[in-house]
Amino acid sequence: MNIGEVAERSGIPPKTIRYYEDIGLIRPQRSGNGYRAFRETDLHKLAFLGRARALGFSIEDCRNLLSLYEDETRESAQVKTIAEEHLSAIDDKIAQLQEMRETLSHLVEACHGDHRPDCPILKDLSGALAGCKPTTGRSAD
Repeated sequence: MNIGEVAERSGIPPKTIRYYEDIGLIRPQRSGNGYRAFRETDLHKLAFLGRARALGFSIEDCRNLLSLYEDETRESAQVKTIAEEHLSAIDDKIAQLQEMRETLSHLVEACHGDHRPDCPILKDLSGALAGCKPTTGRSAD
């Protein structure tokens, strides 16, 4: 298969496939004229990588998971450890996003959104750094 075919079948853009090759995640064969020649195993690896990336695994996690996928002597505990660490990171990010949402929701509710210049949103944002004097955005010239 050429890169266009494998891109279509895997759902991964050719640019991403070239990147994965550049960083050593996949290693397609090269034909006599230098063109990439992808095998079914490459297609399976790309599908694997696409799914792992869709779940938010980092490139390094993908490298480790792919290595474990190819290792028939692997222990599932190794895979589970990577997945648990990623799940914990997702939980942390969700908590951060929930906190951001609560704060922003409170600020939106507090803002009258009318013709007056008072704005709790801007007031909160300008006070984000303790000890910083808020500016109006105008230069001193």
